[in-house]
Amino acid sequence: MRTALLQSSGRPGSVGENLKVLDAAAGRAAAAGALLLAAPEMFLTGYAIGDDIGRLAESADGESADAIADIAGRHGLAIAYGYPERDGETVFNSAQMISAEGIRLANYRKTHLFGCFERDHFTPGEQPVVQAELGGLTVGLMICYDVEFPENVRAHALAGTDLLVVPTAQMHPFQFVAESMIPVRAWENQLYVAYVNRVGEEGEFDFVGLSALAGPDGVARARAGRGEELVFADADPAFLAASREANPYLKDRRPGLYGSLV
Repeated sequence: MRTALLQSSGRPGSVGENLKVLDAAAGRAAAAGALLLAAPEMFLTGYAIGDDIGRLAESADGESADAIADIAGRHGLAIAYGYPERDGETVFNSAQMISAEGIRLANYRKTHLFGCFERDHFTPGEQPVVQAELGGLTVGLMICYDVEFPENVRAHALAGTDLLVVPTAQMHPFQFVAESMIPVRAWENQLYVAYVNRVGEEGEFDFVGLSALAGPDGVARARAGRGEELVFADADPAFLAASREANPYLKDRRPGLYGSLV
């Protein structure tokens, strides 16, 4: 399944402009044969927008979700994107995936909040594994800091996730996560990881880019640089099956030894 990673910070504070950026990227991705376009953490609104997070937060089925469903339908590909989700008085840092038919497939709420900024503005989610079927693959959602907890990714592997999509706001000086940890997560869990980052300075943060799609062999199929970029890579079910047969980490586990972890 050809996957497009939109490495961009869009236009922080402007939902309308970010929808335009997403629409243009969807057109380019579809023309290149992609079946899935992934955008970064909080792409809909911007990340470092302070109290505007609460003002711009929307429900999972709000106006912006409808607009993105229209974009997905017109271009004939699924879209995964980060946004601030409002549920009553509670705001979550969320990621949603919408199908090429405009159907909401999955909505995930970030379970591990990073730093005072996120803890001041969001409530952590409580459901670690959220999945949907797409293009013959089981696609899971996770957000940024979540992927740095090995238990989180292993839970996806045990639940059958084939492609883990991780909208991200990875900042300096933690670029080793993108460069080193993501390929290792893909290898040790025998799945694909699509890690799609913001880029450039935004408020107090300096996002490092380096978006990647890593395969179960620990090799990055695509790697972006430090600027705005749309990169492509394929998640191949046949290669994944062969890799899992050759590298049986999940079969060789001994869960009875791991009780101390919890």
